[in-house]
This record gives sequence, C-alpha cells and structure tokens, in this order.
Amino acid sequence: MSSATSLTKDPSRSSIGGASSYLSNVADFKIIESTLREGEQFANAFFSTEKKIEIAKALDEFGVEYLELTSPAASTQSYNDCRAIVDLNLNAKILTHVRCHMDDAKLAVQTGVDGLDVVIGTSSFLREFSHGKDMQYIIDTATEVIQYIKGEGLEVRFSSEDSFRSDIVDLLNLYRAVDKLGVNRVGIADTVGCASPDQVSELVRTLRGVVSCDIECHFHNDTGCAIANAYAALQNGATHVDTSVLGIGERNGIPSLGGFIARMYAADKEYVKSKYNLSKLRDIENIVADAVGVSVPFNNPITGYCAFTHKAGIHAKAILNNPSTYEILRPEDFGMTRYVAIGHRLTGWNAVKNRVEQLGLPLTDADCKKITNKIKNLADIRPLSLDDVDKLLRRYDEAKTDDSHHAILEAIDTPDQITQWQ
Repeated sequence: MSSATSLTKDPSRSSIGGASSYLSNVADFKIIESTLREGEQFANAFFSTEKKIEIAKALDEFGVEYLELTSPAASTQSYNDCRAIVDLNLNAKILTHVRCHMDDAKLAVQTGVDGLDVVIGTSSFLREFSHGKDMQYIIDTATEVIQYIKGEGLEVRFSSEDSFRSDIVDLLNLYRAVDKLGVNRVGIADTVGCASPDQVSELVRTLRGVVSCDIECHFHNDTGCAIANAYAALQNGATHVDTSVLGIGERNGIPSLGGFIARMYAADKEYVKSKYNLSKLRDIENIVADAVGVSVPFNNPITGYCAFTHKAGIHAKAILNNPSTYEILRPEDFGMTRYVAIGHRLTGWNAVKNRVEQLGLPLTDADCKKITNKIKNLADIRPLSLDDVDKLLRRYDEAKTDDSHHAILEAIDTPDQITQWQ
C-alpha cells in the first residue's frame, strides 16, 4: 500500500514506520487516573469532598479504568473521602496509593477500595535521605505488605520510587521478588522527570523479560517528556499509564489525560474512540481548572482554544477543502469545532469566501478577493474581529445594490471605522 493511500484511509497516522514489536500495548492499555492523588499534590490544589466526588464521577463517565486516591493515612478527611468515593459504586476500580508499611496498608483496606498501589523509594538518594533502609529491608517489608493485601483479596501494585536513578540490579531483583509473590502489577516511576524515551524503552523491555505481571508507569514532566515516555513504555510492554487532568501534580506534574489521549488517538483512533467518551474531556478539564484556579492552556491538546484554529491562508484553503490536510485529530470526535481565523494580515481569499458562504451572501470570487485585500491592509494596523469582518462583508453586499461597493472599500482607512459602524 502506498503512503498516499495509507494517509487517505487514516490521516491521523504517520506514514513513517515507528518502532513496533510483539511487546507493544499501544492498542491494549489501561489508564490509572491520578487527579485525586497526584493531582492533590499540585501547588494550588485543595479538593473538598464534594469536588472530589464531582471529579470522580466525571472521570468515570469519560471511561477511565482506574481512579487513584490519596492515601487514607494522609489525614482523617483523606480517609473519609476515600470511603465516600468507594460508596459511589463507579464502574472504574478504586485504588489508593500507600507507603510500603503495614499500618498504611491496613488502614487502606478498611476503606473498601479495590486495590492498593504500594510504593517505596529505591534510589540511593531516597534510601539515604528519605527512609534510610537498605534493599533487603525493602524486599522483606514488601513481602509482608503484599502478602497481607493479597490475603484480603485486593488488587496490588508494587512500585519503586525514583526508578530511573536506582541501581538496575537492585531494581530487577526487587521486581523479580514481588512478581513471585503474585502482584497484579509492578510500577516504574520517573519521580524527578529525568528519563528520556530511549531510557524508558530500555528499562521497560528489560523489565518485561523479568516479570510476568502487568507493568504500570508513572512519569513526571520536569523535562517535558512525560507523554512521550508513556508512549514509549507502552510500545515496549507496559500495560498501565498514570495520568492526571491537565497534568497537575507535584512540581510540573505527570502526563495530562487529554495529551495522552491525543497521542493514543493518533496511534490507534478506533481503539481510543471505542474505549473513552471523548466528548466529555473538555468538561472534565474545565471542572479541574476551575477547582485549582488555573486556565486551560491555549495550546492544550484537543481543548486549548488554539487546538483547532487555522490562520495562515494556505492552511485555511487546504483545511476548507479537506480538514485532514492540517488536522490529525478530528475535532468532531471530541465534541470540538474548528475555527478558521480571517481578520488578519495572513488571511487568504478562500477563508473569506467560506465566511461569505456561511453568512449566505451572494458575493462573487472577485468580490471576495477585493475584500480580502482590504482586510489584509487594515490588519497591518490591527487584527479585525470576526464581528468587524462580518460588518464589512454585509456592508459591501448591501452597497452592491446601488453599485457603491467599490467606494465602501476605498473609504475605509482603519479598522476602527468598521468597529464604529452600527
């Protein structure tokens, strides 16, 4: 099949072959949505019980497979909130994130969650400056905690913290030991955001050859690689990815739910559309953005106000003829719409003609070209709003009835003249 034919069939996918192997889970992954755990560590975050419930319900409606909650050991309210969300009986499985400590595990089990995400630091930095324990202690404690959780009939994930700065031999010995105990998943965590996609690929491939259980990955975004790292992990055998809405979390956070969904949609559109209620994404992001006092970024994948905005004239012409020319994500699949900006110096007459047709005005191509030239000249002073453009188009159309339309254009020297029209 030629690349041209391939692009015609699925324009969301690159025609350049990427890394693929029998290990890949790009079309078979699960999301562990951590807005109510990692997201609580965002600098501005404070979620009331009511807000947590609202977020949990919205994420469940979107279709994430898991919700991860703050440890019940963090505070009395965290314990109560955990129980309140469990009582919602959502479709998503409810997990809570706990230290590798029996007291934390026992408290978490009391909340009725479906599973526990157990974590302990393994890098030399954390062993020396955080908990002060050696690897044998970590293995012994992990064994005790995991056996207890499994004895309670709950799902269990065991993760190292700061995996990418941990000794690889220590790390693999630990994962091999907990895998033999029957954990559902092992987790790798780029706690400080230092890893690159190549390093992620290498570690996940190696780990896939050591353990038989699922592999979860948790990537921080300090160096801007979180989503790329998550994708690389799935390509090489990982099965679960941690996300948060808008990527909120400790420091620069983790893969954003929307950004991760965009990446996976481009990899396998039909799979993503079949799993998730994509039109709910914007509502979820607005809920969380409002709760933590931030705006959805202008360049946010899918929902940023520029995500489906087209400006350059050559782009606008192509988009109007076939949106796939400059869009790999179909806005309609996400409940979004595209916008072709026309009131600027880069505009083209095809974009103006499209607006003329939207307004139902009987203007010719020659008319559209003349108006486009006027818009470009005026936009050298300042951009015109869509309302300004619409006023100009309608005034020009009305003036054609008495053949004064040329004079209309000649009389306009600044955009402010149009703005002042009634």
